[in-house]
Amino acid sequence: MDLREYLKEHKLITDGAMGTYYSRLLNNDNAVSEFGNITEEETIVNIHKAYMKAGAALIRTNTFAANRQTLGQTKEEQELLIKKAYQLAKRAVEEVLKEESFPGNTKAFKGNRQVYVACNIGPIPENGTKPEEDILAEYQDICDVFLEEGGEVFLFETFSDFYYLKNLVKYIKEKKPEAFIITDFCLNKNGFTSKGISARSILETIEETKEIEAGGFNCGIGSGHMYQILKKLTLPVGKFIFAMPNAGYPEQFRNRLIFMDNEGYFRDNIQRICNLGVDAVGGCCGTTPDFIENMAEKLLLDDTFRGDRKVLAGIKEAGIEVRTNEFYQNFQEKKKVVAVELDPPFDASDEAVIACALKLKDTGTDMITMADSPMGRSRVDSVLMALKLHNETGLPVMPHICCRDKNMIAMRSMILGAYLNGIRNLLVVTGDPIPSEHRQSTTGVFDYNSIQLMNYVKEMNREHFSGEPIYYGGALNYGRGPIEKVIERIERKIEAGAKYFLTQPVFSEEDIRRLEVIRSKVDTKILCGIMPLVSYRNANFIKNEISGIHVPDWVIEKYRPDMSKEEAEWVGADIASCIIKDLSSFADGYYFMLPFNRVSLMEKIKVQ
Repeated sequence: MDLREYLKEHKLITDGAMGTYYSRLLNNDNAVSEFGNITEEETIVNIHKAYMKAGAALIRTNTFAANRQTLGQTKEEQELLIKKAYQLAKRAVEEVLKEESFPGNTKAFKGNRQVYVACNIGPIPENGTKPEEDILAEYQDICDVFLEEGGEVFLFETFSDFYYLKNLVKYIKEKKPEAFIITDFCLNKNGFTSKGISARSILETIEETKEIEAGGFNCGIGSGHMYQILKKLTLPVGKFIFAMPNAGYPEQFRNRLIFMDNEGYFRDNIQRICNLGVDAVGGCCGTTPDFIENMAEKLLLDDTFRGDRKVLAGIKEAGIEVRTNEFYQNFQEKKKVVAVELDPPFDASDEAVIACALKLKDTGTDMITMADSPMGRSRVDSVLMALKLHNETGLPVMPHICCRDKNMIAMRSMILGAYLNGIRNLLVVTGDPIPSEHRQSTTGVFDYNSIQLMNYVKEMNREHFSGEPIYYGGALNYGRGPIEKVIERIERKIEAGAKYFLTQPVFSEEDIRRLEVIRSKVDTKILCGIMPLVSYRNANFIKNEISGIHVPDWVIEKYRPDMSKEEAEWVGADIASCIIKDLSSFADGYYFMLPFNRVSLMEKIKVQ
């Protein structure tokens, strides 16, 4: 029977954990189950058989972490291991089906006596050292091995986003249209993946992706939290939903991580999950054949556990009114928007930056942006400084938030706190690297890159801020690589919810023409960066010390070492005015970066 037909008729019971159960059997927390495909064949086969005898009608190949980065293998070694894992799973199925006593619980299989083998693929770790195209190619290599072995069911599990999956599901379907594809995601207790994507958004994407026939959630959380998250969701029509929680949460005991033996609690929560309309249930980390048997005995002997799926009202149906964001409204009204960046102080003295902000009130400034410890050197927190500046001046503010300094927990807390205090605009950036002289004592966090953080804010808008969302923009590094790659990255940020972009400072004719091409090819708003240089020394420093900013020689030649401060500022203002004039035909506004917070320059610059 085809797996699709099986799922239409009754619930599917999957197996439980491989890695933690394998370690438990070998009494070795450091044992890597994937290597067991080569060194412990009989152990792997017996684990598969134990799960089937417990009631599992779908088993996963022992290949969750069978990638080169995790196992340190060559492509050839990886291919051999994956082939062996698939063959061991098929062998286990064949041997069990021949046993007269299988299955012990005949009602579990409705007389079908069939077990499905899912080609199990976990996420390849990303640490920034391996190009994305190489990671995608390795995923495709893994799929090819399974396809060559005859794989029909593909289970991508414990993923945190769809970035590679959208390509991979099409890749598999092109090679094998009848393949059945399942995509499962790992959530935290709040219902978000590590990339900030909500459970609701995941199900919506599964529903929209025709190549994905089933999907849901596994790992990360215990059965109780899995139920609490699922009961708040709309389960998509026309897709089969999987739920495979952990046994619970591990505890440290005699220098070992152990999971509690709580099969009864797990079973009861799985029954509640089934009553929500979930189609397939099983276990992940910490679960054993005992968990699956306990669950199967309860569920498969009870024909009442298939629940109806509920339908929830969306934002429009719920009557939530979305409030207007004044800054973004300026874009909609075709106004040339003016944003001015101020750097927070290095110390606890804020008088100077507040005074600068007050001077900007009369210059037509629409928004003050607050940098987040630029150059990797500590300053007053950008969000807190922006809040104080807004409270004391009444000016609109847009703090920068970078990925360098905060982990996921701190980032979420900061965004929630900013929202509660009235922040509705953010500039999301990856962040400057830590200066080399501080890297021995200071480390960058980078749980996200800017696109991942944008997706996280996008999900927070959906889940928490739908009535008055945060409008956020991103950085546009227009001089980085081929223009097609720049545009591709902009489009990824737009897909992640970015509404506008702020560029690096523009100086050369080449920069202007490059930006004009970019603006003609993307549907977004662009604030072009303007930096009036204020001295010969300042101009040379920016040209030679700051990467990503291209200062032509003709600009340097406009300055002299013996120029007065006033004279040099007028030169910088005149150059800025000329650049603005050249940008005016396509720029949606201007983003001023004033050296040393010299806001008096705004009175000297002509904004078109």
